[in-house]
Amino acid sequence: MLQNRVALVTGSTGGIGLGIARALAAQGCHVMLNGFGDRESIERTRAELERAYGVRVMHHGANLLHPTEIYEMIEWTCAQLGAIDILVNNAGIQYIAPVHEFPRDKWDAILATNLSAAFHTIQHTLPFMRRNGWGRIINLASVHGLVASVNKAAYVAAKHGLVGLTRVVALETAGSGITCNAICPGWVRTSLVETQIQARATAMVTDLEQAARSLLAEKQPSQQFVQVEQVAQLAVFLCADAAAQITGAALPMDGGWTAQ
Repeated sequence: MLQNRVALVTGSTGGIGLGIARALAAQGCHVMLNGFGDRESIERTRAELERAYGVRVMHHGANLLHPTEIYEMIEWTCAQLGAIDILVNNAGIQYIAPVHEFPRDKWDAILATNLSAAFHTIQHTLPFMRRNGWGRIINLASVHGLVASVNKAAYVAAKHGLVGLTRVVALETAGSGITCNAICPGWVRTSLVETQIQARATAMVTDLEQAARSLLAEKQPSQQFVQVEQVAQLAVFLCADAAAQITGAALPMDGGWTAQ
């Protein structure tokens, strides 16, 4: 379905990003991974994906706080793998504190990583997609792009902004063969959420599984975590011809969170 398409997935050395990268590779995409981590572990992952799916997989360690590094990553991806067909903006960071105590440097870093980086990747990738008359942009926005939670001012602001950016890009590219959509997962048991579970376990003086159940009970009616593979398969669907008229959507995958 996506044979020989070129995909760039930010924040893809683990978690949701790696799940999406794996799912795209399984469909025949050549993939540029991006993110931090142990070099040997990243190389093992890269090589395993190549072996498993018979596609080219590379890694670029661009720090998304710096637009220059983002542009260099995109240029390098195009030089090594070809023009980018699929862009997945997945990278994100989190910090939790009330507004009046929120560190300014954390605000700046979260807005830069979770929102501004997506603007820079889209701006620099769109010309290639327009030239080819086909493209898929998928932004991982989170349920917090649709609703708010306390103590997450920067994250909620960035994710709401990402949904807004998604809609503008969708309007500007409508009818061009390019789509732009946002996936809005609820609780997925990634490292970001695991940190919150651990903090809750400490506060409740309980074990991690009880803390996880408490976290789900508070927001997610299904009482189940969204699975990385489920998010990845939705991303694959959004790249398919069947989804060619889905654009500008913010798609909840949240176990009923936003239905309440």
